[in-house]
Amino acid sequence: METSTQPHLKGGEFIIKATDPQSVFIPEEFNEEHRMMADMAGDFLKQNVNPNLDRIDAMEPGLMPSIMDKAGELGLLGVAIPEEYGGFGKDFITSMLMTEVLGAGHSFSVAMAAHTGIGTLPILYFGNDAQKQKYLPKLATGEWKGSYCLTEPGSGSDALAAKTKAVLSEDGKYYILNGQKMWITNAGFADVFTVFAQVDGDKFTGFIVEKGYEGLSLGEEEHKMGIKGSSTRQVFLSDCKVPVENVLGEIGKGHLIAFNILNIGRAKLAAAALGGGKQVVTQSIDYANTRIQFKLPIAKFGAIKHKLAEQAIRTFAVESAIYRVSDLIEAKEQELIASGQSTAKALLGAAEEYAVECAILKVAGSELLDFVVDEGVQIFGGYGYSADFPMDRAYRDSRINRIFEGTNEINRLLTVDMILKRAMKGELDLMGPAMAVQKELMAIPDFGSGETTLFSEEIKAIENLKKAILMVAGTAVQKFMMTLSKEQEIIMNIADMAIDTYIAESTLLRVQKLVAMKGEEACADQIDMLRVYLTNAVDRVNVNGRTAVNNMLEGDEQRLLLLGIKRFTKAPLTNTKEARRRIAKTLCDAGKYCY
Repeated sequence: METSTQPHLKGGEFIIKATDPQSVFIPEEFNEEHRMMADMAGDFLKQNVNPNLDRIDAMEPGLMPSIMDKAGELGLLGVAIPEEYGGFGKDFITSMLMTEVLGAGHSFSVAMAAHTGIGTLPILYFGNDAQKQKYLPKLATGEWKGSYCLTEPGSGSDALAAKTKAVLSEDGKYYILNGQKMWITNAGFADVFTVFAQVDGDKFTGFIVEKGYEGLSLGEEEHKMGIKGSSTRQVFLSDCKVPVENVLGEIGKGHLIAFNILNIGRAKLAAAALGGGKQVVTQSIDYANTRIQFKLPIAKFGAIKHKLAEQAIRTFAVESAIYRVSDLIEAKEQELIASGQSTAKALLGAAEEYAVECAILKVAGSELLDFVVDEGVQIFGGYGYSADFPMDRAYRDSRINRIFEGTNEINRLLTVDMILKRAMKGELDLMGPAMAVQKELMAIPDFGSGETTLFSEEIKAIENLKKAILMVAGTAVQKFMMTLSKEQEIIMNIADMAIDTYIAESTLLRVQKLVAMKGEEACADQIDMLRVYLTNAVDRVNVNGRTAVNNMLEGDEQRLLLLGIKRFTKAPLTNTKEARRRIAKTLCDAGKYCY
């Protein structure tokens, strides 16, 4: 497989090109400023959020806004806002790291992410100069809190089917908004709402609506399964008068705001889930070290070692992908700024370039957290089910993440759809590599030994996983052509193959770079984590590949492709039990997640 001569691949290009490990950013490269800001965010949680989790979940009046105010005083709400508007103006990697650390704050994390992300970014990226000058300084400090009103009772995933209407007043000074929004985070204390409505019934448009505008009212707080401390209300617009100067972006171009903001939101959600996951792994280790059964800490038992190690392995793997993508977005942003684009447009363009990878991160991050908390409950046993122990809240709070920012099903469908659309536009050459795989299928397998290096088998395994994706996706396109979008089950199989491959490759690249930095001996655990993750990823790709083939082919063609799946899904032989035991020992000796 070709290794790109460019320092960074284009979005979706990972399927057809290999990446130079030295070109990726890994968390071990965080600089002193990164670590200092992460420590500040961690200290903020310890002092202001963790001692108040029960009070936050009870929705004590004024508590959440007051904590947000403190975050604003420290500058935590303005990390990504340019200095000219009162923010820190930090790069995307810093912004992602802060999101990760604060992601361990349960309901506070949701309020914070909604404010700094969907509550603020639409104005930063799509607002005109006057709108930015008016709103961003107050959003950066937390003097004003932000909210985002997209979802309606009849339009969730199908956001553009919104029925809220906006009609220009007779004097041309206002748009009159009528409609209903639901599941609106921060609605109970927000000062500024980004609201989407149909102008003249069919022009989907964004508006900036202030809390005090006549005709805006709120429903009662929703009773939710988890994230109980976050404000979630319906927002009602009844002849709500919005000045024409508060149109956000262009009339009829609201979809650009909604979808572009989602790209960044998906990456940020993955980072927040990672932060929550690391906290749960640490809590699991601490409990396993201190819980005595049969006169031994349960951390000494193989079944618990397996769970602790698997929690850490999956966390390490997803983290590798998160900061790989963060660096890609940051590099693309700088490239676009250098070409003359504004900072806001550059970050939007960079996130759009890597929209495929953002969707992958969203699925992988949310499902990592769900896995980690589920195992956390099991490690805690009966106490895991008790509301007096931390797994109860973690378990309930985690579940929303597979629905937020586009359901995981939507993100899986989008992953494949965006890759295929890029190929059809000529932005990705999938046809050449796919034809090469078909030719290879008909040829006698090459059993040549080739060059043997520390990671040569792992590199070959990843190459082959990409061939399996090209083979299955290429066959699906040929068979179904224009009706492929109706074959959602097969698209989901292909998406899962791509997600597993991207996360496994990101882990390999991180470990390759780490070994180059520190040496093989110092990275023994990380090599173990790579090999265990890759073994399991290959197995999952095999199952998804076989399932897709069985569901779309019969006879000789089916048998040929099943042989191809078998050929392309081979992992290096690894004693995963012993590898997990070594990882679990490191974790238990450290008493926390330590990678």
